[in-house]
Amino acid sequence: MRSFRYLFPFVLLGMAMITARAQEDALDQLKETAVIDEKVMMPMRDGIKLATDIFRPNTDERVPVIFVKTPYNFNAWRDGELRTRTYRAALNAVKRGYAYVIQNERGRYFSQGEWDILGVPVTDGYDAFSWLENQSWCNGKIVTTGCSSTAEWQMAVAALDHPAHAAMIPAGFGAGIGRVGRFQEQGNWYRGGAQQMLFTSWLYGVQNDRIRPEFPVDATQEELIRVSRSFDLAPERPEVEWEQAFRHLPVEDIIRNLDGPVGANERMITRLPDDPEWYRGGLYHDHMDFGVPSLWICSWYDVSIGPNLELFNHVRKNATDPEVRENQYLIIAPTGHCAYRRVSENTVVGERDMGDARLDYERITNGWMDHWLKGEENGITEELPRVQYFTMGINRWQTAESWPPEKMKMKVLYLSSGGGANTLNGDGILVGRPVKKDAPDEFSYDPADPVPSLGGNVCCTGGVIQPGSLDQRKNEERDDILVYTSEPLKKGMEVSGFIEATLYVSSDAKDTDFTLKLIDVYPDGRAFNLDETIFRARFREGYDREVFMEEGVVYRIEMSPLSTSNYFIEGHRIRIEISSSNFPRFERNLNTGGKNYNESEGVVATNRIHHSAEYPSQIRIPIIGE
Repeated sequence: MRSFRYLFPFVLLGMAMITARAQEDALDQLKETAVIDEKVMMPMRDGIKLATDIFRPNTDERVPVIFVKTPYNFNAWRDGELRTRTYRAALNAVKRGYAYVIQNERGRYFSQGEWDILGVPVTDGYDAFSWLENQSWCNGKIVTTGCSSTAEWQMAVAALDHPAHAAMIPAGFGAGIGRVGRFQEQGNWYRGGAQQMLFTSWLYGVQNDRIRPEFPVDATQEELIRVSRSFDLAPERPEVEWEQAFRHLPVEDIIRNLDGPVGANERMITRLPDDPEWYRGGLYHDHMDFGVPSLWICSWYDVSIGPNLELFNHVRKNATDPEVRENQYLIIAPTGHCAYRRVSENTVVGERDMGDARLDYERITNGWMDHWLKGEENGITEELPRVQYFTMGINRWQTAESWPPEKMKMKVLYLSSGGGANTLNGDGILVGRPVKKDAPDEFSYDPADPVPSLGGNVCCTGGVIQPGSLDQRKNEERDDILVYTSEPLKKGMEVSGFIEATLYVSSDAKDTDFTLKLIDVYPDGRAFNLDETIFRARFREGYDREVFMEEGVVYRIEMSPLSTSNYFIEGHRIRIEISSSNFPRFERNLNTGGKNYNESEGVVATNRIHHSAEYPSQIRIPIIGE
C-alpha cells in the first residue's frame, strides 16, 4: 500500500495522458476523414450569430445532420489542453455518414446575444434548421439529440414543424415542458406550486451575469479559432457548500448572497406558476402542436419523469399529423438524470440493486436515425416496442403498447390510524376501504427544521442530494412524518403508471405544503423510495389563483401525480409518507401566506391529515394484470 501511494500520482498522470491521447487520436482521424469547420457564426433572423462547429464527411454526397444545441461549453481547448468529448462524438457521426453540428445557444460563450434559459427565442432552432438544409453538403434531413439542456429546447421547436426536422431523440427533457395535462411545472421550476431548488444551484453555475465580457461582433472566424486556444468566456466561480447555501433566506437572495451572477434567476423566481411570462419563452405547452417523430428516453429517478410521460401521451393523442402520432416511442430506465447509459449487469441506483439495467441504446438510436434521415427500411419502427420500461423489484425490462401499460386497473388504498401515524413506529395503515370514523393525524411543521431530502428524483443540487432509491427509515423516525403502511402482500403486485393521491387537510397556517412519497418496504424493514411529490395548499383551486386556508376548515387536495414501475414482491409492503417539507429538494414554505421567495421569517404550522368516510384520504395505484 505504501509503495502504491507513492506511485498513485504517476498513475493519475498516466491516465490523463491516455485520455489526452485518445482525444488527439479522434482529432487526427477527423482531420483525415472529415471537413472541419469550427467557429462558424450562423446568422439568425434578427442578425444575432451563433457559434457553431461543423464536422462532415469528406465526400461530394449530401449527408444528413445530427444537430446538438447547448448552453454548455464545448470549446475544444481549455486550460491549454484538448479536453472535450465533441471530437469523439463527431468522429462517430462522420464514420456513419452524418454531419455532426454543435452550436451554443445565443449569449453562451462565442455566441452573440443575451442568454435566457432554453436559448430563446424559439426561432433560433428554426433558423438553424433552415441554414443547415440550404448547405450544399446537407441532404435536407436533421435529427436533434441530447440529454438535459441539450434536449429541453427541442419540444417547442418541434411545435414549429420545420420540414427539415426529420426526427428527434430527447432524453431527460423535462425542463423544456411548461404545462402539459395534469402537470404545470413550467420547466421543472415548480412541482405542485412549490419551487424546485435545483435551479438555484444550476443557475449559479450556468446563467450569464448581467455584466460580462463579450467577443467583438466583427471578429472573424479565423480570429475566433485562434483565440479559442486561450479563452472562451467561461467563468470560474468559487465552489459552494450548497448544504448551507440553500438554507439562506430569503430564497431570492441565495445566489446574490454567494456573490453569484445576476441574471435569469432574478426574473424567474418572482413568477407564479401561471404567470404569462412562462408562455412567452422556450417552453412547450399543451396548446401547441407537435410535428416530429420522436424517441423519448426517460429515467425513473429523474426530476421530470411525470411531465415526460404526460408529454409522450399528449403527443400520441393530440399531434395533428397522423404519422407523427404513430411514431412516438418511449424508453424508461431505472436511473437518475441522464445516467441511463451509465449502467452495468450490476446496476445500483442510490442504495437499491437494480440488477442488469443495460439496453443497447447505440443500436436503437442509430437505427432510428438511419430510418428517418437516410430512408433506410431497417424495420426499426416495427421492431422497437412502443414503450420499453424497466420494472424495479423484479429488475426486468418490459414492453407495452401504451403508458400506463394495457390491462391496468387502479387500486384504491385508504389512509387510516388511531390518530398516531407519526414515525414508522406509529399506527398509520393503508386499507382497502375507508374507515367510518378515524381520528386525524397531526404534526408540527417548522420551516427552521425541515425534513431533509433523502434520495429521490433529483438533479443538479450541487451534490447535496444523492439521486435514486435510499432507505428512508432514518427520516421516518421524525415526528413530523406520518407513515402509512399496508399489510405484507400475500402475492406479488406490479405497479406501473401514474400514482394519484387525494388528501383531506387542515392547518392553523394561512398556507403550507404537503409532501408525499411512495415506498417499497422489504421484509427486513428497508424502505426504498420510488417517487415523491408536493403540493402548495394555496393553489388547490388552480395555479392561476391563490386561495388561503382558514383554521379549522378541511380542504381537499389533489396531489401532483407520481410515476413508477415497481414490482412489490410477495411479503413486501406498500408505504406512503406524508409531511410538509422535503428540503432542499423543494423550497420551504414559510407558512405565512406571503410571497415566500422574498421572506426571511417563517412560522410553525400545525397540520392535520383527515381520513374517514367523510374525508377519505387515499392513494390510487395502477396495478398491472389483475
